[in-house]
Amino acid sequence: MIPQYPPGHDLLQGKIVVVTAAAGTGIGSAVARRCLEEGASVVVSDWHERRLAEKAAELAELGKVHAIPCDVTKEDQVQALLDGTIEHFGRLDVLVNNAGLGGTKSVIDMTDEEWSRVLDITLNGTFRCTRAALRRFVAQGGGGAIVNNASVIGWRAQAGQAHYAAAKAGVMALTRCAALDAAEHGVRINAVAPSLAMHPFLAKVTSDELLEDLTKREAFGRAAEPWEVANVMVFLASDYASYLTGEVVSVSSQHP
Repeated sequence: MIPQYPPGHDLLQGKIVVVTAAAGTGIGSAVARRCLEEGASVVVSDWHERRLAEKAAELAELGKVHAIPCDVTKEDQVQALLDGTIEHFGRLDVLVNNAGLGGTKSVIDMTDEEWSRVLDITLNGTFRCTRAALRRFVAQGGGGAIVNNASVIGWRAQAGQAHYAAAKAGVMALTRCAALDAAEHGVRINAVAPSLAMHPFLAKVTSDELLEDLTKREAFGRAAEPWEVANVMVFLASDYASYLTGEVVSVSSQHP
């Protein structure tokens, strides 16, 4: 049974939040929505400009939303995203690194290009955005929070997922190490590790057999709703997680 969608409780009241890869139907758009419902002003970002504009218009009914296109593999666009946020809202309080790319391919058949593209978006993109946000947090005088989207596949093995698993394991390691670098500036960096968060695009690109297998691994016997993952990300972004940093929280019954 899916629980009832919870109301907001102003956990992010007055915060300025940036969410990457927020134009789709999955975790990115869900966390943008939850941040708005919790009182934040939100900058939504994505590489697909038409979908981004549509999503921003949809979310604007909930609060203050600003859209800035960004391809996280392009350093100049990452800089423009963070600079544009501060120019529009005056400061930056939270970054949610949601951008990532998956795919299924055996290592035997995987090309350098396929490997590199997944790593560049999922891991290097998270690094670029984290670095840019940290520099701005420090310039503001310290404080702030970063929440990264990892995956349980960074802990466990799955055929055809070497590139994605390596990238997500890297996001976990980046989270832990960057958290120590950022602690002296009062910045917290944490990550969530979902397993199966069901949305239309995932259902379209994933076989029924794999979805059934992944569902059976979960204690509740169902996939998570994207908003259930978003709720944990909101908590990590909020002041309720003030003494939590360098952690990877499993939003799944799968963990080491």
